Amino acid sequence: MHCDHLDYLIDEAAEILFTTARYFKNTFILFSGGKDSIVLSHIASRVFYPSKPPFKLLHVDTGHNFVETLKFRDYFVKKYGYSLCIADVQEAINSGLVQEPEGPDKNRNRIQSAVLLDFIRKNEVEALLGGGRRDEDRARAKERIFSHRDISGCWVPENQRPELGTLALLDRGPGEHYRIFPLSNLTELDIWIYIRREGIEVPSLYFSRPREVVLRHGAWVQVSPFITIKPNEKPEVRNIRFRTLGDITITGGIESNAETIDQIIEELLQTRSGERGHRHDDRQTHYSMEVRKREGYF
Repeated sequence: MHCDHLDYLIDEAAEILFTTARYFKNTFILFSGGKDSIVLSHIASRVFYPSKPPFKLLHVDTGHNFVETLKFRDYFVKKYGYSLCIADVQEAINSGLVQEPEGPDKNRNRIQSAVLLDFIRKNEVEALLGGGRRDEDRARAKERIFSHRDISGCWVPENQRPELGTLALLDRGPGEHYRIFPLSNLTELDIWIYIRREGIEVPSLYFSRPREVVLRHGAWVQVSPFITIKPNEKPEVRNIRFRTLGDITITGGIESNAETIDQIIEELLQTRSGERGHRHDDRQTHYSMEVRKREGYF
């Protein structure tokens, strides 16, 4: 039964990809090197075969990445034959487009939005495909699959277009664009079952390994050159894996013994916590994600 359910969701994602290709030009898949963007890119490569998908990959590079993520990104691009574009946050800081955040918990997550919007304007992007799913966060749960963005790139929830399944009103004015989420109705568990079924490779960060970490804001943050160890923090080595990947300074890991995909699936069947519950940027308020999305975030 679950396979039938999963096949339905993958077929739905494929239909959304075909609709995107039909209605929009100059479309990119937002690629972070995380499991959701990997699955989305995999589905696109499969459903458009033997042609190449009519989308390029776009990575908004904060400069504060896990080394494993960047290595996997470059490996994935080569393996699947995608073209990769990079919106570089460090270059945006150097040019004065955005300012480097300050403070003991500084991170570059929020300033990604301005860098992304600048890329959209300069390249006349009509649509961006993302791997966001409704079970991740309450803001994602109420966003349309075909999410209209105004000329400033902002999401205005009260102005969302009518949508029935994958049927949507897709008109747009000059300078406006869409964010499109083909995986909206999949869950974290669905993603991992699909990864196992299709034999898709993912970064080693998703699997439990001994890692040097500090406990910060209730989550295990990996020690790196991009964080400053506070006086009350003591680095230690623990068996850690990450359920979601992002900027290394805010992506919190969990203690886990799951070293294989089967073990990850078994772990998920027993957990009740959301996968983004260990990201510092999402723990600041109940509406952190919605505030960022209103500013142009993914």
